[in-house]
Amino acid sequence: MLLPTLTHIINTSLLTGIFPTAFKQARVTPLLKKPTLNTSLIENYRPVSLLPFIAKTLERVVFNQVSLFLSQNNKLDAKQSGFRSGHSTETALLSVTEALRIAKAHSKSSVLILLDLSAAFDTVNHQILLSTLSSLGIAGIPLRWFESYLTDDPTVAARISGCLSDISAWMKEHHLQLNLAKTELIVFPAAPTLQHDITIQLGSSTITPSTSVRNLGVIFDDQLTFKDHIAKTARSCRFALHNIRKIRPFLTEHAAQLLVQALVISRLDYCNALLAGLPSNTVKPLQMIQNAAARLVFKEPKRAHVTPLFISLHWLPIAARIKFKTLMLAHRTTTGSAPAYMHSLLRIYIPSRNLRSASERRLVVPSQRGSKSLSRTFSFTIPGWWNDLPTHIRSTGSLSIFKQQLKTHLFRHYLTSTYT
Repeated sequence: MLLPTLTHIINTSLLTGIFPTAFKQARVTPLLKKPTLNTSLIENYRPVSLLPFIAKTLERVVFNQVSLFLSQNNKLDAKQSGFRSGHSTETALLSVTEALRIAKAHSKSSVLILLDLSAAFDTVNHQILLSTLSSLGIAGIPLRWFESYLTDDPTVAARISGCLSDISAWMKEHHLQLNLAKTELIVFPAAPTLQHDITIQLGSSTITPSTSVRNLGVIFDDQLTFKDHIAKTARSCRFALHNIRKIRPFLTEHAAQLLVQALVISRLDYCNALLAGLPSNTVKPLQMIQNAAARLVFKEPKRAHVTPLFISLHWLPIAARIKFKTLMLAHRTTTGSAPAYMHSLLRIYIPSRNLRSASERRLVVPSQRGSKSLSRTFSFTIPGWWNDLPTHIRSTGSLSIFKQQLKTHLFRHYLTSTYT
């Protein structure tokens, strides 16, 4: 009966404000940040800390409660997505992409600068962190718990001291340093033919524009086509399928399905809401990957028809998966559980008179006003998809019931066509 013991340890830690010293010892494994980096340089590795299970559990409990406290007391910025319930890299990137697309649709150019901090977690000063928590209203035993957690770790303290001795004068007060080598600049021109000669001088370094940048695992190109991202995703999925194919003879059908879903389908689904509104030929490489994945699960030849395979696996094709993800976000937005910044993208239709449509939970479809590029924005595409749903699905208040009904609806609609 391990659970009662773990519960007692966690509750005792929370009640006393003391983090057990024994649980602060972690096994740190160096992990190469990118396969293309020089393996002989220490700065190209990311330290991965593996804490004991109970320490991870205790961390998760406390940080979830702190995030909830800060959110309920309006201590978090409305645009902050990190460590917040209902927020994710996908919703953050969706907000940025929508702003870029709308600017482009209105013949305006945009600039996106991605800043990187050198060893951000290692250079955080513990006293500043504790002072910040105190200013946000964290006090008493919860604050003592964080103080207990951050003390007695000589290795981290030594690394912090080493970093602080090298940082610039501008960042000394905050004990942080911008990593100029990883700072990137990308310009999104209002039109493909428009060129901007923009460079940024930051200290002694000059930052010049790139045609594509990586942001939270998604590759942005300067035309917002996401072709580079799709190509990179397809390559990584093909590599995973290649490796699974080698061991497929030794796997059961169920094991193969689980492996494919974990290593391939999850990559196809990551931040796929950003692909909403793109032409079907742009996302076709992802569909070809999914087709190959289904054939691999069932050991079917390359020319095998995939529709019956998808039906058997209960997989939605790529276009339907994109629509499923975005409509789930739409439902969360209409019910108030989505991030606040999503609410500005979608508006519930309210008729001027007391009409029957008032109870149908429709969304307002913005006017394009002569700009075809607005048709690829989230705020234009999703209301049309939402309003096309049957009324009984749109009016469902429960997220779990909506999810089930939506998948059934899309499953019936999309799998009547042929995918090869």
